[in-house]
Amino acid sequence: MYEPLVFVPGALAQTGRVALVTGGERGMGAAVVRALASRGYAVAIHAHGSLQEARALADQLAAAGVPSLAVTANLRDEGPVRAMVQRVADHFGRIDAVVTCAAIRQAGPLEEVTADDLRTHFDINCVAAFVAAQEAGAFMVRQPEGGSIVMMGDSAVERPTTGSAAFFPSQGAITAMTQSLAKEFAARNPRVRANCVLAGTPAHREGTLEHVAHAVLFLLENDSVTGICLPVDGGTRLA
Repeated sequence: MYEPLVFVPGALAQTGRVALVTGGERGMGAAVVRALASRGYAVAIHAHGSLQEARALADQLAAAGVPSLAVTANLRDEGPVRAMVQRVADHFGRIDAVVTCAAIRQAGPLEEVTADDLRTHFDINCVAAFVAAQEAGAFMVRQPEGGSIVMMGDSAVERPTTGSAAFFPSQGAITAMTQSLAKEFAARNPRVRANCVLAGTPAHREGTLEHVAHAVLFLLENDSVTGICLPVDGGTRLA
């Protein structure tokens, strides 16, 4: 059993690490943000349509002594995503971790899915994650300590359900992208790593978000692990 995640006053002074979490204002993203804060990371919290929630979370963390920043970008546009990463690097002076939690999942029957629906899911769930990782990785390869990227995927790609025909292809691409980025970054700086968490939402277990957050921490902090996709779904993909 893992230990509860708690804020440690003054921990940042010991680590100096900085993390950017896309979609970090609520749900899984917010759980990851809090987990990172508990490990002494300064955190940049991305949101688009709910920037006020990101600011509220940043204020909460700042009150607990955690340097934090709320940032925004439309993930369908490459330029704003790159500018967001640059802003985080300018504000904190470095980037040590990126966790891509932002995603959309629009349900509907197969017959009604359009090409634009598919492009939208790929743009937000896959392309934006790639651009954020690529831009942040450019900073990480220049840092002697390197850095770590964790993509958030979905364990259900192995057993897709009906009604999400635009969503699952965008999630399936994350596995290949993670392995490709791990290889590319290692060739430039072996201390830069890329991994993936394949999250699930098993109804029979509590604390799912914290389980995912702990998996993210493991992948960020274990410098011997790169290019893997770790299912965290309570075994539901095996049922």
